[in-house]
Amino acid sequence: MRWQGGRRSSNIEDRRGMGAGRPLAVGGGAATLVIAVLVYLLGGDPGDFVSQAPQYPSSGVGGSGAPVDPAQEPLKEFVSVILADTEDTWPALLSEVGVTYEEPRLVLFSDAVESACGFQQSAVGPFYCPGDQRVYLDLTFFGELDRRLGASGDFAQAYVVAHEVGHHVQNLMGTSQRVHEMRARSRADANALSVLQELQADCYAGIWAHHAQQQRQVLEQGDVEEGLNAASAIGDDTLQRRAGGHVVPESFTHGSSAQRVAWFRRGLEQGTLEACDTFQQQGR
Repeated sequence: MRWQGGRRSSNIEDRRGMGAGRPLAVGGGAATLVIAVLVYLLGGDPGDFVSQAPQYPSSGVGGSGAPVDPAQEPLKEFVSVILADTEDTWPALLSEVGVTYEEPRLVLFSDAVESACGFQQSAVGPFYCPGDQRVYLDLTFFGELDRRLGASGDFAQAYVVAHEVGHHVQNLMGTSQRVHEMRARSRADANALSVLQELQADCYAGIWAHHAQQQRQVLEQGDVEEGLNAASAIGDDTLQRRAGGHVVPESFTHGSSAQRVAWFRRGLEQGTLEACDTFQQQGR
């Protein structure tokens, strides 16, 4: 991507190394992170993994004033530029439908963080909390995305940020609240509704890429393929196979690889909110 030299967002909160001051679940470690990343990408709520795991006292190591890895600084700059680019994309698009874009804040943290959605460990992966309109990200996730899931490249990382900002757009448009209410009324449809919401966020990530390319020419050769590969790598069916289990469509909460690729591509090619109405496509 052509991101170097781009405007940096002023909406970055750097809490890395600060410590969240709460007990840590499971004890951390690479194996825990990999398992929990799969839980997250398969649609687990950020609180589920922590609440179900055994609790141990904090050891005071990591997230408790530990020094920040200077090797992360280029990633911090990259994330700041991508967030700024989403800030330059969404206001005009939402104003067309009568919605005022409120810029989300992106919190960088290490190990664990306190949010309006509760105390979370980095093991849950990136997440958006509608209660405080913040995206939460531990930069070590990008390494797992590359090494464990085979989704490499800066555009794959940008796709992750844009997807979470897509959830913010859903929050501003009232979609998140409507889905929450529908899921409460029908537990049988809960997973299917979650899939539609996640696929729409994928499509919104594509909308961002569409307009970023049209207006600022940020894409280089191979970037689109990186994004499509990332969307495919985190499909529910692909992750279930990777985990050594059977593919169970009824358990999907984010959508199959084919669905995620298709909706990301749809947003990328068409660049309109109308194109991303996953709920209308499903007759809802």
